[in-house]
Parts: sequence; structure tokens; C-alpha cells
Amino acid sequence: MQSHSLKLVTIITEAVIEKELIQELTGLGVSGYTITDARGKGHRGVRTTGWEHGANIRVEVVCDETLARAIADRLKERYYQNYAMILFVSDVEVLRPEKFKGERGDEG
Repeated sequence: MQSHSLKLVTIITEAVIEKELIQELTGLGVSGYTITDARGKGHRGVRTTGWEHGANIRVEVVCDETLARAIADRLKERYYQNYAMILFVSDVEVLRPEKFKGERGDEG
């Protein structure tokens, strides 16, 4: 099994900023992502998906380290102060690296 090392950027934030967040990510060069509803409990209490303005989403992006750092820096700068948002970056091994090539041919 041949694998390829990339980064998984996971963003958990308020659903109300989904469209703006996706525009931000695509502007940085992200060519693919996965969005799911998110619920759970953190320091702000329990979050459910029952009300759109109170719901959370989970956005996942597999990309190279350079793009992962750019995403983290941009979101911290523009969103952390005004929105409930957490972001973490994990190492991942992918078996089909061609699925993670950006529109420019780079990984994104």
C-alpha cells in the first residue's frame, strides 16, 4: 500500500457563516471540501442542529501543509474574534493523492 502524506484541516463553526466560509476557502485555493452538521458540548454548552442560527457545521479539507497554514492563519484573523470557531490540523495518509489535486495541479 503506497500512501501520500497530507493535512486534514477540520473547522467547526456556526452554520450561519457557511457560504462566506466556503468563499474564503475557495479564494485561498481549496478545490474540495466536506461539510456536515455538527453538534456536541464544549465550553459554550450543548450545541444542537435544531435551529439554523444556533447550529454548527464541520468543514473538512485535505490539502498540503502550506495551504493548511494559510487556512488557519486566515480564519484566525477574520473569524475567531466574532464567531464560535475551532480549527485543528491533523496528519493524514491518503491512498489516492490524485483526488486531492487543486485546480492548478497542486495539492488543495
